[in-house]
Amino acid sequence: MSGALREENASYHGIPFSVDFTHPEDYFIFIYQIVFATCAFLLAGSVTMGILKTRALRNQNRFIFMANTSISDTLTGLSVYYLCVFDVQEAYPSRNGTFFILTSLLGVNVLTFMFAQFDRYCAVCHPFFYSRFISSSLVTGVCVYCWFHVYIQTLALQIVPAAVAVKVYAFSIAYFQIVVVTKIIMNIKLYVVARNQLARDAPSPERENKRESLRIIILVVAVFLILWTPAFVNIVVKQVTTYGIYFRNEATNIFASMARFNAISTSALYIWASPELREAVLHIGWHKVRPQITRYNLKSNSKS
Repeated sequence: MSGALREENASYHGIPFSVDFTHPEDYFIFIYQIVFATCAFLLAGSVTMGILKTRALRNQNRFIFMANTSISDTLTGLSVYYLCVFDVQEAYPSRNGTFFILTSLLGVNVLTFMFAQFDRYCAVCHPFFYSRFISSSLVTGVCVYCWFHVYIQTLALQIVPAAVAVKVYAFSIAYFQIVVVTKIIMNIKLYVVARNQLARDAPSPERENKRESLRIIILVVAVFLILWTPAFVNIVVKQVTTYGIYFRNEATNIFASMARFNAISTSALYIWASPELREAVLHIGWHKVRPQITRYNLKSNSKS
């Protein structure tokens, strides 16, 4: 469909779909985005509800960070129903965009994971300092700050003059480069800590809890970086050179789709790596849908 025809459709019939349904791959892209949005919403939403409804999880700092990323992932799943089902382009030139409100959800997770890495490092390497100064209220405040930081930048991009907005956007790209490097360094550091320090500790429930929390954050951040890096590199290349890959809209943007897939992978890793969270998620209602899963989970817990 030509650009003029797409504009005519938009003017008479609202926002057109993201694909024209003139090629077989169009059907695949459209169905994939709907299935992905539904799965991300259900999976991340289940993790969010499981944590918020279970007091024992809410009282642990690591699960507060998990809840924060899961809220973001739930909203990411919902956002795909608009961003990728319809013809939306957030980047310049914007077309049917949301002023980066929906696409900025990824930035919340970037910051949350970085703070969660520092949290786990302090909990394992400096337990006395951690137990004395790092409270649930402080961690909740940090999670709120992640949302404030990301969306105050998004707001600034919309209200300042264009010349200033370009500088703010360039600063945010450079800032996130620093964050990404920090996350990589912290992931390596956490791996070393998990391999050396915890191996020397005597077996105890507390050691297993620390080992589990480190394993979760290391795996989640590693997968997050793998899926998110191509999109970030493409953005940087387009900013500093005349090269880079451009896509017709958000639905056909392979790199953005990879980054958004974290909404599923993160929640799946949380459930897989944490028996406590898995049980909490099952008991929010999924055990009624698949009761045999609950029986298998309880049997596995009794054996362990």
